[in-house]
Amino acid sequence: MLDLWYKNAVLYCIDVETYMDANGNGVGDFEGLTQRLDYIAGLGITCIWLMPFYPTPNKDNGYDVMDYYNVDPRLGTLGDFVEFTRQAHERGIRIIVDLVINHTSDQHPWFQAACKDENSKYRNYGVAE
Repeated sequence: MLDLWYKNAVLYCIDVETYMDANGNGVGDFEGLTQRLDYIAGLGITCIWLMPFYPTPNKDNGYDVMDYYNVDPRLGTLGDFVEFTRQAHERGIRIIVDLVINHTSDQHPWFQAACKDENSKYRNYGVAE
């Protein structure tokens, strides 16, 4: 049987950077977001959609991703993200991650390799206009 959970889901889109600052540096972080999960669950939210939270030079509001396998250090660590996800699931909240596959930073290693070598296999990984 298909799991059609999304048909009745109550989604809440969050930009971690602007949501809740746990360490007082003026930037929201996963620790702060984790602290607010009871509040979010109390609103009836069943799924959190996270805006990009990957390392970025932030030239395009986080959509210029440098590393798809990590967390922007301003927002916490990969461990903080894992703990947030674990606690959200304990409350029955699913997580959707905004995976930015059509936009990469000029700081991404593949982009830089493609620029350095005309024969780089990475030159076919993107399209320039």
